[in-house]
Amino acid sequence: MKNRFFDPSELEIVDQSVLLAEDLVNNYFKLSPAQWLKNRYDIKTGEALLSHERVDGPFAQVLKYAGRRRGDFLGSSTYSLYKVCLQDPAILNFVSRSVRISLSPFLLYILVHELVHVVRFLRFEHRYESTSESDVTYEEERKVHELTRKIILPIPMDGVGEVLEFFKDWHRSANGWPGGEIFE
Repeated sequence: MKNRFFDPSELEIVDQSVLLAEDLVNNYFKLSPAQWLKNRYDIKTGEALLSHERVDGPFAQVLKYAGRRRGDFLGSSTYSLYKVCLQDPAILNFVSRSVRISLSPFLLYILVHELVHVVRFLRFEHRYESTSESDVTYEEERKVHELTRKIILPIPMDGVGEVLEFFKDWHRSANGWPGGEIFE
């Protein structure tokens, strides 16, 4: 089966989900507009990703790049840029096979989750570089899922409950994903 990327109508849902996720994360962490704007991150969907940014399995990943303003050549002008890479094929495949989960609330959860990672990296609450250490990563994922749940729980959106139910036991499964009757 050929990998499918978000179509124009799905990209509108992505755009709406990004705006809502940014607002929710901003409000939860009580970031001032200046703090939020200086957070250096970008969100890209499948077609805009470079080949090394596309992965099989996860719904999204955060990659760290070193950025520099044009014309600045000194190392002191380097800053961290985090890129949230949405994996369209994994997301679309999951949603198409799911009995109870729809695209909009699922994207919202994924985006809030990844933005929580970005905020934690930028605040040095978790080091990006330590993400290769499985025990540290597992604990960090548990914390981020917990924060994501707190942020999304009060949102009155159809389908949020089903998404929260799916992710609540993610850590109990050997492969990192919950079981359950979510697929036909």
